[in-house]
Amino acid sequence: MVGNNNLKKGFIDFENSTSPVVILVRTQISENIGTAARAMMNCDLCDLRLVTPKENHLSDKALGASSGAQEILKQAKVFDSFEDAVADCNYLLATSARRRDMIKEVFTSDGGAKILRDKIAKGQKCGFVFGPERTGLTNDEIAICNGMIEIPLNPYHCSLNLAQAVLLVGYEWFKSGDNTKEQQFFTNNTQIATKESLLAFFKHLEKELDECGNLRLGDKRPRMVRNLRNIFQRSNLTEQEIKTLHGVVADLVKPRKRKELNL
Repeated sequence: MVGNNNLKKGFIDFENSTSPVVILVRTQISENIGTAARAMMNCDLCDLRLVTPKENHLSDKALGASSGAQEILKQAKVFDSFEDAVADCNYLLATSARRRDMIKEVFTSDGGAKILRDKIAKGQKCGFVFGPERTGLTNDEIAICNGMIEIPLNPYHCSLNLAQAVLLVGYEWFKSGDNTKEQQFFTNNTQIATKESLLAFFKHLEKELDECGNLRLGDKRPRMVRNLRNIFQRSNLTEQEIKTLHGVVADLVKPRKRKELNL
């Protein structure tokens, strides 16, 4: 898959990363910082900023929970105030589970990701902001942000833990720059069968069906043959599968042919 390419085979290019910063405000539990870092690593995000975390982000619990994203934790920057953490940013999106009494643009997670990708392409420093686990961001902190992200979820149960929120927002960021095809067909060490191979199999199958009497109704035979051919055409058969089918048909008719020879 092609993303930002800041992370390749465990290498993190912190200096040249153009990904959004991830700002965690007053996070209460060190394991949550670790799992958030893991989610960041999954989504090609590497710039982690912590505002007055309640626990040490380099504790054994945090490092263990990061599951391979320890370098993100080690490079994380800790700030004493929200204002200091965002001072170099041009555009920020705050995540919130509820609407606030203020005039703000509100984006879905995928809409927010596209906005940030566009602004970063224009040279702006951007970031996603996440509040503490229990209370979320304050209105004053949201007021400093340019817009808000609301993740569309079941309205009767839309609560997310911190790592889930980071992963969902981060995934939409990664996906917005990814060109992986929506659907692919892997053939491993073979290839899709040619029409020549398919026609040879059809002739083999139809010959044996004629001989066993399956296609005995002359007026219905053309339609039956077309139906059989359409069934196999829909299957995207490979060359190896065609060989397997030839073998299956040959084995199925062996008892009949042995019986005919004995007669």
